[in-house]
Amino acid sequence: MAKTKTNLVIVESPAKARTIEKYLGDQYEVVASMGHLRDLPKSKMGVDIEAGFIPQYIPVKGREDVISDLKKRSKSAGMVYLATDPDREGEAISWHLKELLGLPDEKARRVTFNEITKKVVKDSIGNPRDIDEALVNAQQARRILDRIVGYKLSPLLWKKVKRGLSAGRVQSVATRMVVERERDIRSFVSEEYWHLDAVLSRIVGEGDFTARFFGTEEGKKELKSEAETNAVISAIEGKPFIIKSVKRGEKQRSPSPPFITSTLQQEASRRLGMTPRRTMSIAQQLYEGVDVAGHGTIGLITYMRTDSLRLSNEALQYAKDYIIRQYGAEYYPGSPRVYKSRSGAQDAHEAIRPTDVELSPEQVRKDLTQEQYRLYRLIWGRFTASQMANAVYNNVAIDTVSAGYVFRANFSEQKFAGYTAVYEEARDEETADLKKPLPNLNEGEEVSLKKLSSEQQFTQPPARYTEATLIRAMEEKRIGRPSTYAPTITTITSREYVVKEGKYLRPTPLGEVVTTLMEERFSDIVDMRFTARMEDDLDKIEEGASDWRAVLYDFYQVFDKELSEAEKALEGEHIKIPDEVTDEICPICGKNLVVKSGRFGRFLACPGYPECSFTKPIVIEMPGKCPKCGVRILKRTSKNGYTFYACERGKDCGFMTWDVPTKDVCPDCGKTLFKRSGRGQRKAFCVNEACKSFLPEDERGYKKKTKPAEGDGADKEQNEQAGGREENKTAAKKKTKT
Repeated sequence: MAKTKTNLVIVESPAKARTIEKYLGDQYEVVASMGHLRDLPKSKMGVDIEAGFIPQYIPVKGREDVISDLKKRSKSAGMVYLATDPDREGEAISWHLKELLGLPDEKARRVTFNEITKKVVKDSIGNPRDIDEALVNAQQARRILDRIVGYKLSPLLWKKVKRGLSAGRVQSVATRMVVERERDIRSFVSEEYWHLDAVLSRIVGEGDFTARFFGTEEGKKELKSEAETNAVISAIEGKPFIIKSVKRGEKQRSPSPPFITSTLQQEASRRLGMTPRRTMSIAQQLYEGVDVAGHGTIGLITYMRTDSLRLSNEALQYAKDYIIRQYGAEYYPGSPRVYKSRSGAQDAHEAIRPTDVELSPEQVRKDLTQEQYRLYRLIWGRFTASQMANAVYNNVAIDTVSAGYVFRANFSEQKFAGYTAVYEEARDEETADLKKPLPNLNEGEEVSLKKLSSEQQFTQPPARYTEATLIRAMEEKRIGRPSTYAPTITTITSREYVVKEGKYLRPTPLGEVVTTLMEERFSDIVDMRFTARMEDDLDKIEEGASDWRAVLYDFYQVFDKELSEAEKALEGEHIKIPDEVTDEICPICGKNLVVKSGRFGRFLACPGYPECSFTKPIVIEMPGKCPKCGVRILKRTSKNGYTFYACERGKDCGFMTWDVPTKDVCPDCGKTLFKRSGRGQRKAFCVNEACKSFLPEDERGYKKKTKPAEGDGADKEQNEQAGGREENKTAAKKKTKT
């Protein structure tokens, strides 16, 4: 009897391959493609526009060994299952693999995993399908569209503004949003207003409370000047304060829906301080699989690139059972909560949720890194809370009247925790709610005035975007897709169109110059409504309702005309980027230092060059404190381009390390925890030699190296792990592991 051929399963990453291989039997071999193996060439556009937007795909350089290995394995395999991620790009990768490996239709089968658990993996392998050509065409259209914009516009920016610049369909709009917010801030005219607070006391009985000026008995009124405020003070002087109304009521708050990609990135930024890119990196690890004691390797969350709020019936039932058992029947709302996805959302897979709600964060904590634990706790809590009962609050609102003016006091007290027993959403702006309970007052009761206090205020300009609020704005305006939010922000900051100051994003002079040029010459590219319509067109391609070449043709007719007109209008012109002047003074010549960009990033320099050549680095403050003296830790770059972290006191303290400081502190000594630099999963450790949890340097996983000369830096800078496909791309030189 002939031996049955082994089936081949191709996924994108080694971590995903290791997890899936444990679920399948000996008849399956699971290997990783390490991301894309075929793409448009980097050295040229690679799209034949005249022939009908025909893409010219070539094997990705440096992947020859991987391609050769996969061809050999697929040739000897029985069936080849293409198991890349369950989205447009994943579908396109599977299609490229099929074409590159020369697989016939009857041998190539497509499978997707919304979650990487044993049941889902086996069910999916048992129910394969053909590659969805509509999904592939939608991804091809996006890729070609972005390639045309990038390769046609970037050379113009090189010639007219500065070499090395790039333009993109989504990144240019995101930059414009940051620039427009900065314009709003500059044009904002602040207006004066006043707060007037009255400290009141019961005449009969005990109890003081503070009420704020609300208006008149006719309605709300704002105090816009000191004169208006003093007029109110004069009017109520010596007049009685009478309780006009006491309104008691019950208010309920409903839980937020489970996470989608954008809301996960927003909440992780607000609550955990994670960048969107880092959030997706950690989420990818949780999706692909973690070794959990007693459970083996398991994907802890569902697929994390989604804009759907749908939840499976199975997940809803498990959540119900868990909530009733752990918290009590009163914490369950009686029926499952169903959330409606926004218009245009893709419903191919679920919202982001734990694959098993029974695996609570505390249960798996010892098996996770600190970052994995914090993000999993966020996802688990949000999902569980989304299926719980409302939180209930007792509200009291008291209006007190004097001389026809109304002063109002409010108090809210939680009556029933409901979903807040598990999770409560962070706020961008925290409100200062009155915490002291109000006395038990009655309508018509007179109270005495103990004190009046007034305070001048001014209206504030709109806040600059944070990464979280920019993602929310992009989602609301339908700029990009779930998979593009994090890479877009990374691009506009790495290109120095936008810089991050603290948690806020500010446009650079370069970003403003490029945005102005784009607005004047390529209004469609940076038009938010136009970009949103393009997303609609791509969705229609995915649905099979539009032809992808027709969509590209309609776009290119307008774009090509704008490009020709811009080249003519800008002929012979070179746009100067104004210096970004700072408040720091050159210690040599006294001029204000300006921000410059060099090989190793932004730095401060004297504008008097070459007469004055003074320069100094821009200080980048890291989280945590120096474990030796407790002051700030700064990120430094040596003359050779190496990154290290050092105490801001320099030689006076002497602390310097290759390891990256974190926001977390050691539970034993309370000092800042560090993690090994580089890609991949990294557990935090203590560097305090006096602490019982101290981890010696030779046990941190680095290859042995000589200590650099003082001031020359440390380990070569490596960016933190880029999630998902970015990680796969950098691993291209590794051979496929089975």
